[in-house]
Amino acid sequence: MTPSSNPSGLRQNMTRGILFMCLAILIMPMMNSMAKSLTVEYPLFMVVWARAAGHFVSMALVFWPGRGWRLFKTAKPSMQLARSAVMFASNCCYIAALSKVALATASAIMFTAPLMVTALSYPFLGERVGFRRWSAVIVGFFGALIIIRPGLDTPTFDATGYGLLLLTLSAASFAIYQILTRRLSDWDSAETMNVYMPLVGTVILSCAMPFIIVVPMSFVDWALFLLVGVFGGFTQYFVTKSLEQAPASVVSPYLYGELLIAAILGFAIFGEFPDFWTWVGAAVIAASGVYIAYREGVLGKGRIKFN
Repeated sequence: MTPSSNPSGLRQNMTRGILFMCLAILIMPMMNSMAKSLTVEYPLFMVVWARAAGHFVSMALVFWPGRGWRLFKTAKPSMQLARSAVMFASNCCYIAALSKVALATASAIMFTAPLMVTALSYPFLGERVGFRRWSAVIVGFFGALIIIRPGLDTPTFDATGYGLLLLTLSAASFAIYQILTRRLSDWDSAETMNVYMPLVGTVILSCAMPFIIVVPMSFVDWALFLLVGVFGGFTQYFVTKSLEQAPASVVSPYLYGELLIAAILGFAIFGEFPDFWTWVGAAVIAASGVYIAYREGVLGKGRIKFN
């Protein structure tokens, strides 16, 4: 009997997959809260550089012993660079938005990205999207509108409105990144994709650093700059390991636990607490995302990668 056909082995794999996902959702909002804190005192692109460079170096060190130079061998270099570029754009928009909106609100809007992936699956991946998943996508976007409430609570072009626009652009970029990841998964390993992910941001901003760098003012700030990148790298690593151990339809719902942790950290560190309608919108988005993950599992399409 093979491990894959052994029910006990399957349960162990499921448990490991869930544990890896729980680790990811624990450190992801911690990373975001660090980035939000740093944007108060330091230039945006310095924080984005720390996020990208720390990810690249930490993941290269993790994977190098087992892969060597093969780690950087890719069958589709142009697609890898395009994928890295859209992730760079997503990170820039997201970190810029963190200074303008609550941490939990930012997390909730970013969860519209899987809905966008589903909506774009047919034109970009040739995957048929049925009525049920289209319905879930529409409901999920309605949840985003509940959070944004355009023209109701807040003038469209104030700081919060600008932050919500940046988050929408970040989610759209992240959706394109996920689509490119699906395409690349047919050719390159998860380790290679993980290392290439921050490459464009690392290279571009490393060239700019001599002109924009501000020397961190304290040991705590030095530690935050270091950890924001390392945590970012390990978030992707843990999600990848989770999806290796268990189907996306099983572990993806746990991702939405990030919303609760983000709300706790936002309140404890920044004195933020999402209003009632933000919680309602987040619940609608989460329910839509969970249903889409379930349907893709049923249809054998649970292949969204978060590398």
